[in-house]
Amino acid sequence: MISESATLLYAAKKEGIIKSNAHFWREYSSADKLKNISLDLEKYAREIQNFDVNLICSFDRDFPPLPVPSRLSEKPFLFAYRGDISLLNERDKNFAVVGSLTPTEIILHRENASVAKLTERGYHIVSGLAAGCDTAAHMTCLACGGKTIAVLPSTLSDIYPKENAKLAERIVKSGGLVLTEYITEPATRYDRIRRFIERDRLQAMFAGKILLIASHLPGQGDSGSRHAMEKAKEYDTERFVLYNPMTDDSDPLFALNRNYLQEGSLPFTKRTINDQ
Repeated sequence: MISESATLLYAAKKEGIIKSNAHFWREYSSADKLKNISLDLEKYAREIQNFDVNLICSFDRDFPPLPVPSRLSEKPFLFAYRGDISLLNERDKNFAVVGSLTPTEIILHRENASVAKLTERGYHIVSGLAAGCDTAAHMTCLACGGKTIAVLPSTLSDIYPKENAKLAERIVKSGGLVLTEYITEPATRYDRIRRFIERDRLQAMFAGKILLIASHLPGQGDSGSRHAMEKAKEYDTERFVLYNPMTDDSDPLFALNRNYLQEGSLPFTKRTINDQ
């Protein structure tokens, strides 16, 4: 059942009363302060029911714990979701997997083998439902009978990318979770791009470990995975990279992996998998 507080926060976000995460935590982080917001909650309760989504907010008992200190702008306070929200509660059981939108077949083969082993070890796989490595991570986890968590940069009513809408349904039906911070469509192109970066931080926030499959350096191709990896460093999420020096040293798709190895991220090998 959706709480009155969650409904009120949903309405306040849609009306533009609460403008950002930081605004919420500065001005409305006490339940008493919500009394200053007067809106037609019945109207929004009907809207939520029509959208067939669940809501959970920071005032709800089952809101997932925020596992690490973070800036006010990064602290979520309201999620729309479908599936099992409790999967966010045990951070150590969640392993985030990020990577390129355009991996080669060889890279996908290596990723699928790695994710299969992690799933067999009992990890829930966290990713972003994007094309390429994200899609492979979710699908391999499902194929192995595991539970996977998809963090969206879009609303639940307009899942991005559209071709993964059915995959999102499979995730929920298989006991997983699909969630988002967003309840309205982006107002501008800048807002749309910003949401991809904001989404990446949540993958690191709710995972005890993260694996970078493959990615270019910034300016040399798709390198969005770096946002999740950088936040993982801030949140003390253990960082791994897929890397074989025999085959990957001159491959531009592993350039970001090489950088993180030099910074101290751990190589993800068969031995690593066995140690997890």
